[in-house]
Amino acid sequence: MKVSENTNVQLPLRNLISIIGAVGVGVWAYFGIVETLNKHSTRLELMGSDLEKNTEFRIKWPRGEMGSLPADSEQFMLIEDLYKSVEKLIENQEMNMTNKVNIEFLQRQVEKLLEDVEKLKDANREIKYTNGNGQ
Repeated sequence: MKVSENTNVQLPLRNLISIIGAVGVGVWAYFGIVETLNKHSTRLELMGSDLEKNTEFRIKWPRGEMGSLPADSEQFMLIEDLYKSVEKLIENQEMNMTNKVNIEFLQRQVEKLLEDVEKLKDANREIKYTNGNGQ
């Protein structure tokens, strides 16, 4: 059997339409499957991208590399103010510690002066009694 361009094929029209229909359904099914695969592939890529962004966010947000909430900024300002207040209190306390030293020194001086005054009073009394005016 020789097959060439001029070979005649006898095929009933019903079979030809069935073959064309089957090929059409096959092409339609193939492109439907390809479309579904493309949709799933695109979805996977988008999910992967979202996952990477989420991972980056989870890591960088607590470190403050991606900004901060307004409430966080306000808290940081309040904490700074508290640090300044504590520093002022520490300076005041240190200044009061030097005052304590000065007060203790002055107390010792006053006690010494009181002892000297008592000695002078005693000496004055002795002078009066030794002069004979001991009345």
